[in-house]
Amino acid sequence: MTDFRHIIESLSAGGVEFILVGGLASTAHGSARLTQDVDVVYARTPANLKRLVDALAPFRPYLRGAPRDLPFVWDEQTLQRGLNFTLTTTIGDLDLLGEIAGGGGYRDLIAHIVELEMFGRRCLCLDLPTLIHVKRAAGRPKDLEAVAELEAILEERDESGRDR
Repeated sequence: MTDFRHIIESLSAGGVEFILVGGLASTAHGSARLTQDVDVVYARTPANLKRLVDALAPFRPYLRGAPRDLPFVWDEQTLQRGLNFTLTTTIGDLDLLGEIAGGGGYRDLIAHIVELEMFGRRCLCLDLPTLIHVKRAAGRPKDLEAVAELEAILEERDESGRDR
């Protein structure tokens, strides 16, 4: 079971630059759907890669679904050589995404965020219209199912005059 609070607190306390995307972002916008992991787009600067490695190292990140005897080194070079990582840790599952379909990377998405408080920490989260767009672009059945609910939330906000 994923400890959402612990993951968000660890990334935030470590100064990691990240944007919440995926199921937890949907929940932050009012979705009733459950999620099993935390999905974030992370800045790929050398300094942020170091912060990310340091923040998660105590939780022994490993490639989710990979055989336990597969060599995997959690360090900055590994992050630099890869892009998207589906990880399991001692505090739960975390998807580290360098880029996402329909949205690009951290720099591309930073113009489409809202700042919110989650578990007592300041977090950046995709705004609702962009979240809908990237879920549609991902094209996975579970994302397409979520789009209808997110569009209803957006429509309700538009009708009530609340900010998106």
